[in-house]
Order: sequence, then C-alpha cells, then structure tokens
Amino acid sequence: MIINGVAIDDTYAEAFGMKATRILITADTPAWARHAANAAFGFATSVIACGCEAGIERELSPEETPDGRPGLSGLLFAVSTKELAKQLERRVGQCVLTCPSTAVFAGCAGEEQLPLGRNLRYFGDGWQMSKVIAGRRYWRIPVMDGEFLAEESTGLLRSVGGGNFLVLARSRAQALLACEAAVAAIRKVPGAIAPFPGGVVRSGSKVGSKYKALPASTNDAFCPTLRGGVRSELTPEVEAVLEIVIDAVTDADMRVAMKAGMAAVCGLGAEAGIVRLSAGNYGGKLGQFHYRLREILA
Repeated sequence: MIINGVAIDDTYAEAFGMKATRILITADTPAWARHAANAAFGFATSVIACGCEAGIERELSPEETPDGRPGLSGLLFAVSTKELAKQLERRVGQCVLTCPSTAVFAGCAGEEQLPLGRNLRYFGDGWQMSKVIAGRRYWRIPVMDGEFLAEESTGLLRSVGGGNFLVLARSRAQALLACEAAVAAIRKVPGAIAPFPGGVVRSGSKVGSKYKALPASTNDAFCPTLRGGVRSELTPEVEAVLEIVIDAVTDADMRVAMKAGMAAVCGLGAEAGIVRLSAGNYGGKLGQFHYRLREILA
C-alpha cells in the first residue's frame, strides 16, 4: 500500500489491555488548571518506569464542568487497578490539591470506583466536610486560599495502551515535522492521548537486552547508526525514525486515533521526506490487541 508516496508496511501495532480513569481539573483560570494538569500528568510516559501513562485529553469550557469554571480533562492508564489508584491519589494529592484555586471531579463512570477525594480528605485534619448532591459525594477540604473541592471517587475503565506507529523519514527534521502533524491530529480525538514528550518517542524499544537487568532495550533494527552492524529494517534513504505511542479508552478510540495520526503523516507525503510507516510489535505474543496499519488506513 502506498499513500501519497508513503509506503505502508504490512505489519501491525501490538497493544495491551490496561486500566484507566478520567478526571476533570478546574480552576479560576485556564492557566491554573493547566498548571495543575501539567504537574499531575508529568513523568507519566511509560508504565515501565513511571507507574502510569497520562496526559491532557482536552480543554473544557465553563459550560462543560461541574462547577462552571474553565478546566481540563485528563486520562491516566496503568497495568493494574492497585497501581492506578496509587498513582491517582499521589498525583492529585501532590499536584492538584497543592495548586491554587483548583478542584477535581470524576470524569467517567464505571462498574468499579477509584478513590479521588475519599482519602485526600484526611488532609483536612478533621475539618473536612462532605455533601451529597444528586447522589454524588463531594469533599470540602480547608486550604489556605479557601477550600479544595474533590469528588469522592471516579470510575475505573478497561482500556487499551501501547498502540503505535513508526515514521521513517529522510531526515530527523522531516520525521519530527510529520510527527508534530500526527500528534496535532490525535489530540482532536476524544478518549486518546499520546503520553510521551510532545507525543513523540525517539527511543523506541524491543523486548529484552544483552544486560539481564533490563526488560527492554533500544530497537536496533530501526536505529540508522547501527544499519551496518545489525539486521536493519531501514533502507539507505532513511536517516531518522520516530514513534508515536497512543493510549485509548476503547478499542474504537484507538483505531480512530491511529488513523488520524497516520493520515496526517500521509497528507504530508513523500515530498515532505516521509518514506514509510511501520509499527512495533512483539510477534503477537504479549498484547491481545493487534492494529494492522493497512486495515486501519483502508
């Protein structure tokens, strides 16, 4: 398959089942809501070392939030319910509770619930108060600029993490430009995030390493500087490879996000130095979700 001069490899991205939740962060101004969100979702690129993968989903107008103030919705993904609950409590407690004027609310329903304000209320040292409105409990925690309002819990979602595609280009600048276009398109898709810095990964990995302590190591088959010493996947004109990794609330969201991102890259085409699109997988042995690039773009 070739689209606008860009070859689409006959391969698939291998993704994994994960646990996720959505939270809404509001504040007196959009800037302060973003300060809280950036801090809460920082250091959350990969579950390999960060505990969770997280990011801002979209901006919210005052008409879309429970307290009528500007805000943001964010998604957090982890490999287990226990780890997700731990990451959620720590990040909201250290980054949202601490941020001036903020409040936090559940962003989704679910068969199971994760603590949101339920444990954070103890910071009130006995002065905290709760109120039930329309069947939902909220905690009011006294802080030095007034009160921190936190909904008691938020829903747990069964989700998908690790969808991906690789952009192979003639130069790093061209690969980066294409990935920036892809991330901009993915950010318009509800229910999906690209958790790495700017949504882009340069250190794609493979399973295993020559060093026993490492569970993953550099994806040497796609490293241009190793082309002469390994079984390379790169043709001579490819000088840079960058990866887009996507987490999504549902399988359908993942497909929409991957299609949006890849279509944006193909829209630039071969004239922009894009040679191929490929994807990372582990032979189908580790992840139960397989996203075939040609099928998604058909």
